[in-house]
Amino acid sequence: MKQIKGPAIFLAQFISDKAPFNSFQSIVNWAASIGYIGVQVPTWDPSIFDLKKAAESQDYCDELKSICSKSGVEITELSTHLQGQLVACHPAYDTLFNDFGPDFAKDDHKAKQKWATEQLMLAAKASKNLGLTAHVTFPGALLWHTVYPWPQRPKGLVEAGFEELARRWKPILNAFDEVGVDVCYEIHPGEDLHDGVTFERFLKAVDGHPRANILYDPSHLILQGMDYVDFIHIYHERIKMLHVKDAELNCTGRSGVYGGYQDWIDRPGRFRSLGDGQVDFKAIFSALTQHDFDGWAVVEWECCMKHPEDGAKEGARFVSEHIIRPSEYSFDDFAGGNADKSLLNKLIGV
Repeated sequence: MKQIKGPAIFLAQFISDKAPFNSFQSIVNWAASIGYIGVQVPTWDPSIFDLKKAAESQDYCDELKSICSKSGVEITELSTHLQGQLVACHPAYDTLFNDFGPDFAKDDHKAKQKWATEQLMLAAKASKNLGLTAHVTFPGALLWHTVYPWPQRPKGLVEAGFEELARRWKPILNAFDEVGVDVCYEIHPGEDLHDGVTFERFLKAVDGHPRANILYDPSHLILQGMDYVDFIHIYHERIKMLHVKDAELNCTGRSGVYGGYQDWIDRPGRFRSLGDGQVDFKAIFSALTQHDFDGWAVVEWECCMKHPEDGAKEGARFVSEHIIRPSEYSFDDFAGGNADKSLLNKLIGV
């Protein structure tokens, strides 16, 4: 068995214009100071990470790696969550997603798609320059407005949606394949890939592309009422990345999975800091270790109550305590013995 790496932390929720969260070097130093040995880096804020420069300059990437090395930290993966969302942005969501893209593409879903696709192509090159093997993104959504089948979906609509989603993503997947990097889609409500069935639909539409893989985040599965541990046993061959994030689902007589348009603090399903929710992380780390997952355990802090810096500090300890060091031998080896062919034949009555 292999060992999960970590702890690491996703930096997206911490970047701001205030120190130590306003430069790559200072935020990396902060992460190291509270116990992290890996950072997952968002690519949409050039004050922290210049994606175009990383795609074009090996020197720039080497400089970033050197900054990390001096702090005892590694870059685990790059993230294009915001850009990936716009690869397949339904026109109905143009206004809501305007801030995910550049000003020139506001309210223009075709311009958003073109820009986002170019961003993913840059991310493939940047990942290669940084020596990374996996990349995280969102797949976007062309069908999310029809997730509940009312009004009734016309026959063939779902198939057409996934066919178009695949058409947009295949060139990107091919570009990542050329540089030896997996594309890991975060399975997430609001995306067309939001559970196992929809991931299977997409995988079929991209002809089982070897670079189409999964970022596993149990918080998005528990809020759908799914068996998030069984998900690992089913899809472990495609799980190449891990977000460690807690959540809870407390349905009542007033509200359930859909949340009643309430704010996060009042929703039955809500994200919590690690250890404060309902996710069974012992079972998750056991299942991933059982299936030889050796990627990074990346804390993604999102909580409707706790201060982010407190959640980050607690998260480093939490992950360290849950990573399993695999045994190098079986616990019952002491009771075993040597066997040869004659003994084996005797034991089966031959």
